[in-house]
Order: sequence, then structure tokens, then C-alpha cells
Amino acid sequence: METAKKLCFASDYMKGAHPAVLARLVETNMEATSGYGMDPYCEEAKDLIRRACGCPGARVEFLVGGTQTNATVIDALLRPYQGVIAAQTGHIATHEAGAIEAGGHKVLPLPQHAGKLDAREVHDCLRDFAADENHEHMVMPGMVYISHPTEYGTLYTKSELQALRAVCDEYGIPLYLDGARLAYALACPQSDVTLADLAQLCDVFYIGGTKCGALFGEAVVIPKADLLSGFFTLIKQHGALLAKGRLLGLQFGALFTDSLYEKIGAPAIRAADTLRDVLAQKGYTLCFGSPTNQVFCIMENTRLEALGQHVEYSFWEKADEAHTVIRFATDWATTKEDVEALSALL
Repeated sequence: METAKKLCFASDYMKGAHPAVLARLVETNMEATSGYGMDPYCEEAKDLIRRACGCPGARVEFLVGGTQTNATVIDALLRPYQGVIAAQTGHIATHEAGAIEAGGHKVLPLPQHAGKLDAREVHDCLRDFAADENHEHMVMPGMVYISHPTEYGTLYTKSELQALRAVCDEYGIPLYLDGARLAYALACPQSDVTLADLAQLCDVFYIGGTKCGALFGEAVVIPKADLLSGFFTLIKQHGALLAKGRLLGLQFGALFTDSLYEKIGAPAIRAADTLRDVLAQKGYTLCFGSPTNQVFCIMENTRLEALGQHVEYSFWEKADEAHTVIRFATDWATTKEDVEALSALL
């Protein structure tokens, strides 16, 4: 009971679902439809997503969660002897419990720059691998993984994505974008990247639902529909296929009606901006310069226990022996009152 009374800023998937999503689930609750996404609601949602991405020929598949999505897509894109290039702070390299390695592929980490990969360093990695006379004894880089926003809440610019695209084209490898928090990127005024841009620049990307107003689920978009043969079977092999698939179609159908998905992150951005201002005014040191819904600050360890009695936040990393970097995450349902209450506690 005590936990339920705390202010919730630990993550952006703690609440249920947007009312529009719940309404569609309730309206259709007693209907019987075909399973595994072979139903009219999934087909309608796929068409809505294709339209939003400006990519009428894209293949769209619904999977149950982010880790399953990353593991399935990466396994589908790579040969057994290949690995995936990612920032050392990338989600697949840190917070997915070795799911990619458990599937037989190595994550090949490169330095992060505010959470992002640098296209020149990706190019150098691929060049150096090809030039190494022992490369046949090594894990071949077979694709590039990025997330938008990154683990640090930062955003790729369109020009940065174009630079990564050019490197991938030069070496003939795919570019995959993890969009677990994509709604917050699309709603951020500082972003110059649209869904249509992602469809043009990425070989595969996914549109996050779990952290962006759905109860659960992610939508994988493959702009060139014939890229991944056997992908449906791989989804099932990875435990990412939902028998009651229409539940995913209904949710994404609601999120992509009247451009809701592209608007749903706006309250989170406003709340995070206010919180960043509050923290700065109160003398806290902000980290990472995130413009989206994740707010990172340094706090004295002696204050954490007292704060934790009233607020759920995320541990990020140790700053030093006396200080810790913590994260406050806003979401699509964060209110002005929530931020004001947190401000009073700080």
C-alpha cells in the first residue's frame, strides 16, 4: 500500500494504457477473431502505420515486448557468425540480461557520445575488421543497432542517421533502430526526424507501445517487405508471438488513429522540461542533456533514502562515493500536479 502512494517517476511503463486504447479493448472484448494477428484489427492497424510512415509497401508485425523484439529482429538480420554493433550504453548491451548473446550473437560495443554512435567510428570498426588478417577467426560485424531516443534520452538528428545509413550502405549491412520510446522523440520540439524519415533511412525499426501508451506490445516496421524471410516463424521461436494477436492490433489501431501516437508524448516532454528547470533552480547538477522524457541528475547519497520514501526513481550509476546519478522518467500520463509534488519534495 505504501508503494502505491509514492510519486511514480521510476520509468515510463508503470501506468496502464491510454483511455483510447482501453476503450477499444473494452468495445471489442466479447468478439471472437482469428489468432496470431490474422484478424481485421491487426490489418487495419498495419495500414494505419504504413500510412503514418509514408511507406505503403512496408511489412508490419506486432510483437509482445521490447527485449523479444530486439532479440527476434537481430537474430533475423544476422548470420550465425555475425555480431551487432551498438553503443556501449545501448539497451542490448546493458539492460537486456545478455538476451542477444543468449541467442548466439555477440554485441560489439563502440564508444557512446551522449548515448549515440558516431558514424565515423562505425566506419572505422568495419574497415579495421576487413583489414585484419585474422578476421575469419573473429566475430564479423553484421549490422548496426541504435535507439531513438537513446538510453540517455538523447536524439539522433536526421543528418546523423543519414551518415550511419551511408556507412551501412558502403559495407552492405542493415541499420536497425529500437524505438521503445519513439513517441517521446516524435513529440520533442528539438527532433527533426519523422516516421517517414525512419522508413527511408532504416532497414528495420520498431514503434514502441509498452512505454508509449499501450498496455504492452511493439510494432516492427520493415520498409522493404521481402527483407526478412521466415520472420513470422522467428517471432514464434523467440516467444514474441501473441496468440490473442488482435489485442496488439486494437492497441496500435487506437494509437495511430488521428495521429495520437505522434501527440501522446507531448505531456511527458512538457513535464520533463519543467522538472529540468526545477532541478536546476534548486541547485542540482543535471547530466546528459536529455531533451526528451528522461531526466538525469546527481544527488547526494544521504538524501536518497529520504527521497525514496516518497518517490519512485531509477538508480542510474554511481557518480562518486558520495553521489549517485538517478533518473526521473515522465510519461504520457504525467500531470502538472505530479511534477509540482516532486518539486516540493526536492
